Parts: sequence; C-alpha cells; structure tokens
Amino acid sequence: MKSMPAAEFKQKCLAVLDRVGPEGLMITKRGKPVAVLHPVSSGSAALIGSLKGKITIKGSILSTGVHWDAQS
Repeated sequence: MKSMPAAEFKQKCLAVLDRVGPEGLMITKRGKPVAVLHPVSSGSAALIGSLKGKITIKGSILSTGVHWDAQS
C-alpha cells in the first residue's frame, strides 16, 4: 500500500481522491499511520441493512426521555 504524509494529502486531496487505486492509500503523520483511504466499491452496498435484527432500540429515538411542561 502506498503512503502519503498528511500535509501532502491536504494539499493534493482532490487530485488524490480522483486517482486512489483499489489498494488504497495510507496517510501518515510524522511517519506514523493515522488513516487509510479506500475507494468505495460495489461491495459496500452490502453494508446497508447488514445490522438488521442485531440492534435493539429501547424507548423512543425521538425523545430524550425527560418530560417537561412549557407552561411552568
């Protein structure tokens, strides 16, 4: 896998995004890896819905659970 310093990635970000290969790109800071950039592949679509049935929602996701009265 190729690597690139974060400062260089910052300067060339848009160009790098256009040419990142299937092997990806490791972004480093002071020689240590901090991130890996991979192109989105058609296999990523399999992630959608992959957690169905594995997560349980307790209570309302639209409420904080705290009841308050605006009149008081």
